[in-house]
Amino acid sequence: MSENPPSGVPQGENPAAPVPPIQPAAPVPPTRPVAPVQPTYGQYAPPQAPPGPPAPPAPSAYGQYAPPPPYGQPTTPPPAYGQYAPPAYGSPPASGAPPVYGAPPIYGQPAYGQAAYGQPAAPQPGQQWAPPPKPGLVPLRPLGFGTLLGSPFQVLRRNTGPTVGSALIIQFIIYLVTGVIIGGAVLLAVTRINQASASDQDAITAGSTVIILLSALIPLAVGLVASALLQGILVIEVSREVLGEKRRLGELWRAAGKRVWPLLLWTLLEGAAIVVVLVVVIGVIVLLASLGTVGIVLSVVVGIVGFFGLLALAVWLGTKFALVPCAIVLERMTVRQAMVRSWRLTSRSFWKTFGVLALVNVIMYFAAQLVSTPVGLLLGLGLNLVDPNGASTSTGTSTAGLSGAELTNIVITYLVLGVVQLVVGAITAVVQAAAVSLVYIDLRIRKEGLDLELIRFVEARQAGRATASDDPFLVTERR
Repeated sequence: MSENPPSGVPQGENPAAPVPPIQPAAPVPPTRPVAPVQPTYGQYAPPQAPPGPPAPPAPSAYGQYAPPPPYGQPTTPPPAYGQYAPPAYGSPPASGAPPVYGAPPIYGQPAYGQAAYGQPAAPQPGQQWAPPPKPGLVPLRPLGFGTLLGSPFQVLRRNTGPTVGSALIIQFIIYLVTGVIIGGAVLLAVTRINQASASDQDAITAGSTVIILLSALIPLAVGLVASALLQGILVIEVSREVLGEKRRLGELWRAAGKRVWPLLLWTLLEGAAIVVVLVVVIGVIVLLASLGTVGIVLSVVVGIVGFFGLLALAVWLGTKFALVPCAIVLERMTVRQAMVRSWRLTSRSFWKTFGVLALVNVIMYFAAQLVSTPVGLLLGLGLNLVDPNGASTSTGTSTAGLSGAELTNIVITYLVLGVVQLVVGAITAVVQAAAVSLVYIDLRIRKEGLDLELIRFVEARQAGRATASDDPFLVTERR
């Protein structure tokens, strides 16, 4: 009878044999952390990335089920340190994270590159444009037609005292000298004629006429000097107002007085040219008219053609040389240099220059007529109401055959109309000179970049670096 080994004992082994004891494993000595190798001086070592998060589990094979992540944990692993991960569609970006180009805007938040409602738009990267500064009368940029047309009228209210006041003083001096000298000469001539005998009447009349003509030369000379001074004053004032400065009356007169003689010479040249051309044309007409019937017809034709030809020539030359006073005053040029300068500046800008100056002159002419004509009509109507029947004519007579009341009415009428014309003429002179100065500045901005010099001067003045000798209108090679 065979014996089976007990269960759990493998066959072929003796269960009664002793089992050797299990020896414990030898302890492993701890390893010291190896310090990172430091690069020697002058060698480049790439930066070591910090340990990132554990790698995500491998994706399941096709057709096998992968359990979802626990609730509240992201489905994608977080980005490594220093890396950017775009937010999910529709979720707001994290604080300080840059917006994603092309991502849909979040409701209630502005899209990328757009400002919030009611807030000014922030400048984009590389956007350096800024509106041109306007320190004074006009912005420092090329001026449009509307600016050139409207800005001359703003000079009247920006610095009324020195501008209109100077024009009033100069116009009053011209009127006063004209009235005193010519009026005195006329009164003297009439007195001599009335006291002369019948035999000497013709000689005294001729001599009195010569006296009146010679006396007219003095107011003419005074008027030329005063007009030249007024041009310089207004040119300087407009140029300073463009820079945001306002000069006083005395400062303007002293500054313009330094350039009054070149301005006077230019005014004399203008007047002499006009007189010479008119004398030549009138002489030709008279000469043709003395030849008989055919000559009279030719003189009429020459007179009509000459009138329109002289008008076109005056418009052309007047526009080409309109900037001469500005060049004389602001750039301190001689008359010849200023004429060349004006001719070059108006090249390829003739029609714009002519349009601005002509339109300003037309506006001021109709404005003057609109003021002076009703005043004259009302004044005449008032005088007729005071003496409707001329009753004073039979009571008293003057040396000229007029009654005392009539002479008084004439004097009052001319005085009132003179005051009105004085004011209107002063305003007209200011506006016309301001228009010329602004056209000059606009042409230099377009052709020479004068706006950059003006901006530099304004910035230097605000920083306290500008001195009294600095003049942005003076040409660089003449400073």
